Amino acid sequence: MSQPSQQPRPRLDARGAVDLSTLARPATPPPGSPGGLPTAGGYVRDVDQETFADVVQSSTQHPVVVVLWAPWSEVSQQVAADLAALADEDAGRWLLARIDAEANPQVAAAFQAQSVPTVVAVLGGQPVPLFQGAYPREQVRAVLDQLLAAAEANGITGRVAAGAPAPEPEPEPALPPLHQAAYDAIERDDLPAARAAYEQALRENPRDAMASAGLAQVGLMERTAGADVRAVREAAAARPDDVDAQLAVADLDVFAGAVEDAFARLVELVRRTAGDDRERVRLRLVDLFEVLGTDDPRVVAARRALASALY
Repeated sequence: MSQPSQQPRPRLDARGAVDLSTLARPATPPPGSPGGLPTAGGYVRDVDQETFADVVQSSTQHPVVVVLWAPWSEVSQQVAADLAALADEDAGRWLLARIDAEANPQVAAAFQAQSVPTVVAVLGGQPVPLFQGAYPREQVRAVLDQLLAAAEANGITGRVAAGAPAPEPEPEPALPPLHQAAYDAIERDDLPAARAAYEQALRENPRDAMASAGLAQVGLMERTAGADVRAVREAAAARPDDVDAQLAVADLDVFAGAVEDAFARLVELVRRTAGDDRERVRLRLVDLFEVLGTDDPRVVAARRALASALY
């Protein structure tokens, strides 16, 4: 008999709080971090929207190979790593430009990238699509050889000046003791201890915003721990006016990253309820706002919608 589908335990961010920004995706370290892409340098550059034009301009001197990757995609990380190794082998015959597609959506759109990894060459300022998705390294080598032959035929034979490796990222500042205690408790799956640590931090400093967020996040983890996702969703679909059922599925949606869906569900429930039920829904929304953070644009929009529903 199949087991009920349950929510995975979320990862933590560098501040010691629960990182809910990419809960539906595997955690992948950034470039230069252990387990992440190698630090840029040599014949590899990390490119963003601001530096993109300079890289395109350099393609009049030497070929540029652009890899659009994402931190959550292991396949794109592997393709980027293979390309970096091949760039070093070719010792400056072409430049590898790594672009985080999610952080630079305008650049991804310029290349009409529909998925990651997407690999595109730029020759003389003109894009040349190469491949998408997983690609064996030996086949990547063959594609690059064809690219270099085309570049030579067009007189683009300059060499890339090897750049110095990027500086190592500065270490994150140490967490306050109670926040570290909460972080450690979550790591060992001891949510009551994490809650106690955050509550003590708030008793000592009621204005500790990070402790407030951490406490809200631990509350979400407690409410969704061991949840049978299918059963919760079926109950919510069958009983649209059952406040408990709607609160439960909204928690799961936030946990899974479907934040807008959760907020829209609860705002609509505020419109349909009154009295104590309405107040319960409002308080849960406020708590979920705390989970995401007041500066999150989804929270800003949902706050406006909630105000409209209430008044």
